[in-house]
Amino acid sequence: MVGEALIAEYLRIGLRFGRVSPGLVQSYTGDPRLRDQVNREPPPAPEELASQARRLRRAVRHAELDNDRGEFLLGQLTALDCVARRLAGSPMPFAERLRRCFQVEVERGHPEVYAAAHAELAHWLPNGGTLAERMAEFRRWELVPVESLPGRVHALSEALRRRTRETFRLPSHEGVTYRFDDDPSFGGLQHFLGVGRSRVTISTATPHRLSELPRLLAHETYPGHHTQHCRSTLPEHDIALAETPQCVVSEGMAERALDVLVGPGWGEWTLGVLGGPPSVPEGAELELMDAARRVLTGVRRDAALMLHEHGTDPRQVRQYLRRWLLLDDSRAGVLLDLLSDPSAAAHAAVHPAGYELLGGWVGCRGAVESSRRYGLLLDRPLPPRTLRSELSGRIAA
Repeated sequence: MVGEALIAEYLRIGLRFGRVSPGLVQSYTGDPRLRDQVNREPPPAPEELASQARRLRRAVRHAELDNDRGEFLLGQLTALDCVARRLAGSPMPFAERLRRCFQVEVERGHPEVYAAAHAELAHWLPNGGTLAERMAEFRRWELVPVESLPGRVHALSEALRRRTRETFRLPSHEGVTYRFDDDPSFGGLQHFLGVGRSRVTISTATPHRLSELPRLLAHETYPGHHTQHCRSTLPEHDIALAETPQCVVSEGMAERALDVLVGPGWGEWTLGVLGGPPSVPEGAELELMDAARRVLTGVRRDAALMLHEHGTDPRQVRQYLRRWLLLDDSRAGVLLDLLSDPSAAAHAAVHPAGYELLGGWVGCRGAVESSRRYGLLLDRPLPPRTLRSELSGRIAA
């Protein structure tokens, strides 16, 4: 099978998976005739999809593709085989699912790291009450009023766009439109429409804070997901599939987007863009809160592993969430219910892995080199296994 036909078959298989696993296909911007053709086919059985993924994987091994593209496809097809087996009812340990679908090895974090984050918070948060109370008060202080949310979103988005244009190539016709929705199930959601255009939906029912909003917008737009789609040129990236290695790198890049584009000092930069809104924390405090939240993201990963890999009593997991995330019992219960779903737990476990992997690969040699390496991934996303191998070789050298 020649390269062009092989890529078309990969896209076809991915679209077939979307028919039996809603949400697996996050976007498709390829030939609409291919999608129409797949939609006219009889609904596929998971077992047949697994066989198709394995057959194409064997073909990829013998195809004349360069190494990076071949490794990408092999990782994607291994993940799809794994997804199909689960859809067919085959049991699979949680850690093996993460390994086969996402190419990540996930381990629990160290409580002393979380304790250090708590100590740092206790050092700089305004005095008054327990640490949980002080943190809750700070988060109320930095809350963005709903009525001013659209204006702040547009101001930050335009500033991020200008900066992205200066640092990375963007097509002249690209653009993002925003809509605001009262759906509480998400904070922000990007949908690529094709031809350089995206629609980003921002929830007005979800609290948005000054220490979170710049990262959310950079994640979804500039230089995150929207920019990734705009810069994509390889046809195998015409489809974006959840539960695959592609997802790990895409999310890791989006989470690192603000760090690469603005870097240290983004808190003061944010306040400058917004015109110095009155009675808000200082920029440095926004960055300190963000840094603590980055560290404590590992607590969700730990809870996912405790529930699905180690069989820990849910009551113990609830206490773990309360202690390290500084939550009240009600909020810990809501999070526990969410993490009880294996797919949500997989996302919680993989999310820190992508952030850490991309931080090591992109952000190791100063701002200029970080931007250059981020730009390389915009043009040619590499799978986690390749990034990890390159990073290991660099450290060894």
